[in-house]
Amino acid sequence: MPMLRIRGIQMPKIKQVSRDLVNDLAMIVGCPKDYFTLECMHTTFILEGKEVEPPTIIEVAWFERGQEVQDKVAECITKYFGAGISCLEVYFVPLKESSYYENGQHF
Repeated sequence: MPMLRIRGIQMPKIKQVSRDLVNDLAMIVGCPKDYFTLECMHTTFILEGKEVEPPTIIEVAWFERGQEVQDKVAECITKYFGAGISCLEVYFVPLKESSYYENGQHF
């Protein structure tokens, strides 16, 4: 854990950068690489009755690690996915250890 839920970026691009991205994020966050999950969200956006291109949004669900680490994570994600995109939105969803369970036990 952290979990990255990615919208508006095609699977080939996510696969292409996944190894280097997770390596960099693991160093920034200070946790093992296998704690990270990347999810490619296939969504359909509708505006005024028509399908439109989805915005590029990356949600990071994680246990908070402070503003400095969060800023570095956002920078890292933008480095890998921001090129050629007019607007890349990255937002963080803080999880509480007492509300997150693994095999029936909370952290």
